Amino acid sequence: MTAGSVLVVGGAGFIGSHTAKALCRGGFLPVVFDNLSHGHDWAVRWGPLVVADILDAAALDQAFRQHRPRAVLNLAAHSQMGFSEVHPLESYRTNVAGTIQLLDAMRRHGCDRLVFSSTCAVYGIPASVPVREDAPTVPVTVYGRSKLWCEQILQDAERTHGIRWISLRYFNAAGADPDGDVGETHDPETHLVPVALEAAAGLRPSVQVFGTDYDTADGTCVRDFVHVTDLAEAHTLALRWLLDGGPSGPFNLGSGTGCSVLDVLRAVERVTGATVPVDVAGRRPGDAPVLLADTTRAERELGWRPARSAIDTQIADGWRWLQACRSHAAPPTPQASRAGATDRGKAGRGKASRGKAGRPGPGHAADAVAIPLPGPPVREQDR
Repeated sequence: MTAGSVLVVGGAGFIGSHTAKALCRGGFLPVVFDNLSHGHDWAVRWGPLVVADILDAAALDQAFRQHRPRAVLNLAAHSQMGFSEVHPLESYRTNVAGTIQLLDAMRRHGCDRLVFSSTCAVYGIPASVPVREDAPTVPVTVYGRSKLWCEQILQDAERTHGIRWISLRYFNAAGADPDGDVGETHDPETHLVPVALEAAAGLRPSVQVFGTDYDTADGTCVRDFVHVTDLAEAHTLALRWLLDGGPSGPFNLGSGTGCSVLDVLRAVERVTGATVPVDVAGRRPGDAPVLLADTTRAERELGWRPARSAIDTQIADGWRWLQACRSHAAPPTPQASRAGATDRGKAGRGKASRGKAGRPGPGHAADAVAIPLPGPPVREQDR
């Protein structure tokens, strides 16, 4: 018997798929609701998949009626900052209007607990580090503003409709599932660690370093990298916090340790034994010199402790995922065909038609340099 079903919106993506696994291990049934515009059906391995868009009210109603979730996790978003700056309205539509649509559905179906995926970008360029949850929130990017607005909307939803919430402010997620079940597979890939790993593997010509004149030890930006499995575990802890009656509020999630861009590149070379070619470019607007999390509150109240925080560990797990994907020619059997668990029909309208059913994994990040790469490894239980 499970602890009940949980609707995981955006659960077919990088962090969402790891979170679904953590929820399953914690005794919950993760019901993934995802339009597959950025996620992958092969990453849904621990519960049913509803292929639908967060803006589709009818699909949300159908999912709530069919699966009766105890709570909701919302990880659906346009999270690439570059995309959001060029397409702000589309980002606001998904991130903000989508969250409102989801809250409306929760209200209609009497579901009153939400764990929300937020970001350290709500802090903008902090005056001091490490950053605590009560630091000023002055975002300087479209993405950061969209997430801050959602947090403010959550406060109003609690005041008027009794929907309690936890906002998890991620710092920089990296790594991959240590068991090799899921990993980072963006199209295109923009995150530093997987981009550097692809360069080490010869799948892209170099890594761009944006700015070497910051007021840091080596002149490059310093970031707080946190292992994706640690983030996933935090979602389960936040869910239990709400189910046990804990109050609403934000929590920082990071390793508490800063690594510069050059530190990361040196670590990639150390772990892989390969050279990472570098192209130096100018600064990007909105990049803070240093972002570092104070995670005291998450540790004290949620009981969260990052277990795989060392940067070499995060890189080694990501490297194993990439190498495993390269050594197998076929993606794993999709959840839909393995278990017959995908809900389609009306729930599949809208953006779901752009889904990536059975598409290969990390190889698509190399499309820019026309280097084909096979998909994720096929495990014995998938054969």
